[in-house]
Amino acid sequence: MYILPAILSLVLGFSFALSQNTHTHDSSFIPDAVLRVSAQNISIGGIQRYSTLINGSVPGPALRIPEGETVWIRVYNDMTDQNTTMHWHGLAQAAYPFSDGTPLASQWPIPPQHFFDYELQIANGSAGSYFYHSHVGFQTVSASGPLIIKDAKGTKPYKTDGERIVHLQELFNKTDSTIEQGLESTPLVWSGETNGFMVNGKTTSNFGIVDNSSAKLDVIHVQPEKTYRFRFIAATSLSVAMFQFQSHGGLQIIEADGSYTKPVSTDVMQMGTGQRYSALLKTKSCSELQESGQFDYYMQIESRERPSNITNYAVLRYNNTCNIPSSSIHRLSTTSYPAIPPLTLPPTINSFLEYALAPLTPNSFPTSSEVTRRIILNVQQLNDQFSIWQDSNVSWVENSTDPLPFLTSAQTPYLVSLYENATAYLPSYSAAVANGGVDPTTKTFPAKIGEVLEIILQQYGALGENGSTGGGLDAHPWHAHGSHYYDAGSGQGAWSEAVMEAQLNGTNPVKRDTTMLYRYNTTTTPGEKHGWRAWRLRVSQPGVWMVHCHTLQHMLMGMQTVWVFGDEADLLPGSGEGVSPVDVSGYLTYGGDVVGNASHAPSVVHFAEVGGLRRRKMGW
Repeated sequence: MYILPAILSLVLGFSFALSQNTHTHDSSFIPDAVLRVSAQNISIGGIQRYSTLINGSVPGPALRIPEGETVWIRVYNDMTDQNTTMHWHGLAQAAYPFSDGTPLASQWPIPPQHFFDYELQIANGSAGSYFYHSHVGFQTVSASGPLIIKDAKGTKPYKTDGERIVHLQELFNKTDSTIEQGLESTPLVWSGETNGFMVNGKTTSNFGIVDNSSAKLDVIHVQPEKTYRFRFIAATSLSVAMFQFQSHGGLQIIEADGSYTKPVSTDVMQMGTGQRYSALLKTKSCSELQESGQFDYYMQIESRERPSNITNYAVLRYNNTCNIPSSSIHRLSTTSYPAIPPLTLPPTINSFLEYALAPLTPNSFPTSSEVTRRIILNVQQLNDQFSIWQDSNVSWVENSTDPLPFLTSAQTPYLVSLYENATAYLPSYSAAVANGGVDPTTKTFPAKIGEVLEIILQQYGALGENGSTGGGLDAHPWHAHGSHYYDAGSGQGAWSEAVMEAQLNGTNPVKRDTTMLYRYNTTTTPGEKHGWRAWRLRVSQPGVWMVHCHTLQHMLMGMQTVWVFGDEADLLPGSGEGVSPVDVSGYLTYGGDVVGNASHAPSVVHFAEVGGLRRRKMGW
């Protein structure tokens, strides 16, 4: 908790009556969608686990939003002892200043028994696959759901007969709080490895079945002779997911992280946590089904980049629209696994879709001559009895009471601090440039609007203190909030501009928001450079944006950074810009006037209506 409940009632008693541009969201206000976050003991995968739920389920409901519209999503925190937020993973140019869902970066978390109304502007050209999830602690392991941005009418670039969502999550036996406490402890208490993957909230656990009613495989229904768009969403937490459909090769990738691509064929899929792909799957004909007698096929999914691999399944099931006698149809069990895996999946593909994806329409990839500044983000684990991750010597965590050493944690959301005292908290651009990109005082990474950044993620072998073993490496799915970046590729060893440019030659990189920093080996010499990933980013959106590894355990261990895009005039409201400091007062205090509860209607700024700073800057 960031503030005691007793203090909260006093805070809510204060009204910012001087605001001219706030709206009272009383009973007359109807949000476009409602999400309720709760925590309770549930049966899942055959085990009992105390879990964070959205609308009472895992995963939460699929939200479908048209592009080009402004929507309001109300998020209730029905828990009694935990904060929460909601992040709209991958939505570029969507979140208004306090709606990105990052606690202690862009907003105060939602207190227990309160709600917050998120305002999202869905930009044209955003159609694609996303997901929403809590951004507090380990809640995300279960508190997530699909978020689909619908194409504008008549603009779908690929013809399909329907779509199917495959929402991937991981199941842990330990509770969220136990995992969080262990990762923040000295000595480190590891979370344990995942028991496996859930597909659309279903799996069969190896922890020991205590409730057979929830120990079931997901069934994905299709019809013969159709082309389906499969939306794969890796709302996972730790493992790289490798999966394939039995006897259904030649998936055609058509979208990556919300950007349409030219079709690329693949038999297997590989996804790090936070990544999304859409792929076209062409189903079998009636004659093929009749000849084989097989109407059910396994989707086999395995973990990668972990000490040992686990295997789980879902079932691709054909509806019998071919009028084949049921006695001739073979169906698979949905309560057990096959005795022998039907597929042999490859080891980690460090080059999965590297340089193969191309945008469906031109996307203005910046050339090397356009790059105005290069930032090398040095990624390394530091082990003693504790264990933390550092990014250019910065370890940022959301928990201001985290006891681990060498951590950076704000007592107040960084954006709020900027509103309250820009002189003290606005990072020094010149100091950051002289210090490899990070301001040594605020530990943030500033950039000016209009810059073209080249960001290199460079992994180093882990350092061990006091005689502990060093040299460890790990795989990291790096995610950027705000604008999508151009993925400029990756490689083994130390980053080299010459190597990067040679690999880029003749390619047309796509925009992404989550890409893999591979490890290539499990260990190397302590402090040795071993694996890199390159991005290019046109800085266009003012704001405070998180850039972090999306492995939940690594986030809790400090593998997060805060980037501040824009100067004071870009970031903060001023005269004549539609939104005044008084208007946003309710956003600047934990439990402020902007959150509501059973007896208090919130006072909220409608940024889209008042034409505030961000809307003007972005031309929304």
